[in-house]
Amino acid sequence: MTEPALVALRDASFAYEEGPAVLSGLDFEVREGRALALLGRNGSGKTTLMRLLSGGLRPRTGQLTVQGRPVVYDRKGLTRLRTTVQLVVQDPDDQLFAASVAQDVSFGPLNLGLPDGEVRRRVGEALDALGITALADRPTHLLSYGQRKRTAIAGAVAMRPRVLILDEPTAGLDPDGQERLLVTLDGLRAAGTTVVMATHDVDLALRWADDAALLTPQGVRAGPASVMLARPELLEQAGLRLPWGVAAAHALRAQGLLADTAPGPRTADELAALVAAATAARTPAED
Repeated sequence: MTEPALVALRDASFAYEEGPAVLSGLDFEVREGRALALLGRNGSGKTTLMRLLSGGLRPRTGQLTVQGRPVVYDRKGLTRLRTTVQLVVQDPDDQLFAASVAQDVSFGPLNLGLPDGEVRRRVGEALDALGITALADRPTHLLSYGQRKRTAIAGAVAMRPRVLILDEPTAGLDPDGQERLLVTLDGLRAAGTTVVMATHDVDLALRWADDAALLTPQGVRAGPASVMLARPELLEQAGLRLPWGVAAAHALRAQGLLADTAPGPRTADELAALVAAATAARTPAED
């Protein structure tokens, strides 16, 4: 028997006051242990979908479920949801408000009414997971943009959610900051957190995600990232371009350097390794 999705929307729709439907008849699942990239053009409903999954919005019709159980939108039900699902918004300044890093990260666990020792333990673990333990006493207004991003994520991690939803987490970070954040997310995944990332970066999605969900005018299309991000017509509907890794794989196959069934490159290092291996295989050995 198939396990129910960790979090799911069933036949859900939503519209803002006096506006058209943003999402309609939506069936959407977050499966445990699968890194999921959420992609679509501006205005496609990504933010609305993330807020529905995290309880910030309530579907007009349909329902949100956690492990097959419908969410009840009262204090107890929302507390249960928010210990399962945490959303980190794109701009950390919309989420940080306490005087210091440690105080900000402790806010969620304190609101759960946890004992002081448990709060300190969770804060310490979250700071360590995000690599910002040395910033515990730093005033939040003195943090760099990347440090503020990490602090906002640490505040969510301290709630020990099973699902962590990130809205454009790499936006505004330099390449080194992006790489360090991805390493951090890999660590969170290894520790059992399911990560959902909204992004416009198709190259990042192809490299990082197991699954991809594309928001199009025809609805949400989801499946393995390597498959979904190799469909030009679907990407065009979502206002996205073909990832360079997919384009490179097409070129390699056209030159006979990559088998039709072999996976394409997701990073520059993988591309270099594929080309080197194919070239070596086609070069006659010297006597």
